[in-house]
Amino acid sequence: MSVKYTVVIEKSPDNYAAYVPDLPGCVATGRTRKETLAEIREAIELHLESLCEHGEPAPQPQATADIVEVAATGTTG
Repeated sequence: MSVKYTVVIEKSPDNYAAYVPDLPGCVATGRTRKETLAEIREAIELHLESLCEHGEPAPQPQATADIVEVAATGTTG
């Protein structure tokens, strides 16, 4: 059985960072988006294992994400 968690990925000047809204404190970074996704997958697995070891239930996925397009303002072109 598998569970799908929403992962937010942010680009910074030097790397990428990811976090899982449904798993507070579950974060990862990487040099590339692909590396960051691999790191966050491992972080999720370790986070869930830790919860289980401490007798705590794994949160069910609740967060969702979408992209909203708006008109660009204040940009120079």
